[in-house]
Amino acid sequence: MNRPYAQTRATFQKALKVMPFGVSSNFRYTGDDTLVVKRAEGAYLWDMDDNRYIDYRLAFGPIILGHGDKRVTKRIVEALEDGNLYAHTHPLEIDVAERMIRLCPGVEKVRYANSGTEATMHALRIARAYTNREKVIKFEGGYHGFYDYMLWSTANMPAGSGGSPRSPIQVPLSSGMPGPTRDLILITRFNDFEGLGRLMKDNAHQTAAMIVEPMLGNVAGLMPEPGFIQHIRDLCTKYGVVMIMDEVKTGFRIAKGGAGEYFGVKADLYTYAKSLANGYPLAAIGGSNEVMGVIAPGQVAQGGTYCGNAVGAAAASATLEILETTDALATVEKRGKRLMQGMSEVLTEAGISHAITGHPAMFGLLLEPRVEKPREFRDVMGSNLNLFEEIALQMLDMGVDIELDPREPFFLCEAHSEQDIEETLNKFNDAVKRVKR
Repeated sequence: MNRPYAQTRATFQKALKVMPFGVSSNFRYTGDDTLVVKRAEGAYLWDMDDNRYIDYRLAFGPIILGHGDKRVTKRIVEALEDGNLYAHTHPLEIDVAERMIRLCPGVEKVRYANSGTEATMHALRIARAYTNREKVIKFEGGYHGFYDYMLWSTANMPAGSGGSPRSPIQVPLSSGMPGPTRDLILITRFNDFEGLGRLMKDNAHQTAAMIVEPMLGNVAGLMPEPGFIQHIRDLCTKYGVVMIMDEVKTGFRIAKGGAGEYFGVKADLYTYAKSLANGYPLAAIGGSNEVMGVIAPGQVAQGGTYCGNAVGAAAASATLEILETTDALATVEKRGKRLMQGMSEVLTEAGISHAITGHPAMFGLLLEPRVEKPREFRDVMGSNLNLFEEIALQMLDMGVDIELDPREPFFLCEAHSEQDIEETLNKFNDAVKRVKR
């Protein structure tokens, strides 16, 4: 296609002069062709040249209803008439907490944060205070925020860098991470029942928490094997380790009560962000009365100037009300199922082996995988990442915005229409044909 990009490219050049690599997050940089977005509405984005894109990135997952949802905006405007931030509790905080407790199994108390990073960071402190231990178990490929404790063995680690499958090693994501934080992290592989059991047996006496994304949100949305989340729950109960279910991506997306409802397993602590407020900055830590009970003045610190701000709380109140009282998530799931099915049909016809992973609201597409059913991070890295990127670039030029890396899932929102899905499938078919030629 011959889309114009002159204004978008020129604006990005301005960004390069004032921001490192012209972006506010390393994950937004895609080279000289990095997009600059002018506006968004519903399921669409427009760049500086007014090229329209059907959006399946959705700001890395938060947009569950659609960009600029008018029901949410109306609630925010109403709240702003009374102010935006206070050094006091306000009714919207209470309303959102009540809704979360009603929807999410295992959540009995709630505290607020501003991002998923902050939520998991505070959850770790709560778990350490509760257990009087320091180490944390995380899964290879899991992502739990941009801070030193958790930037080990994420989905961005180079293929082959993780050591033996039997004894994975800690791989840092960034320079500048203090070396001693390595000693506080223990790594195991997702869906490795035996390896997890062995790690817990050897280390539980010094382990405060096990933190898990119930679906690996940066590893193509990989699902747990049947019984694996319950296996985590059983081991944590046996050894007195706090189970933290990181629902920053799955919360209020794969079910009204998130992964806790979907998998039928109760954790001790939960972390939420993203879909909680349809993209506005609000996050939360939820959990049992007992574990959350360690938070107390002069004992365990948790807070922040902007925690529970009126804009985020109003957005969350509206979003959760919509999700609770309408079939919004059923619509998301229906659209996702059609997209998954159609993409599989296109690839089968083209003779490209593939695996589709995850949930219809948040799924991954792996091309030419080495194993028929990917189960963990190393399986995903064994797929054809370059072929996926070639197809994704063709899709972008045709007006469909998907990640260039298959480790990041496709995200669906309520605003995606049947016509959007069919348009996407037609363009996907064209992109696959172009790349094969």
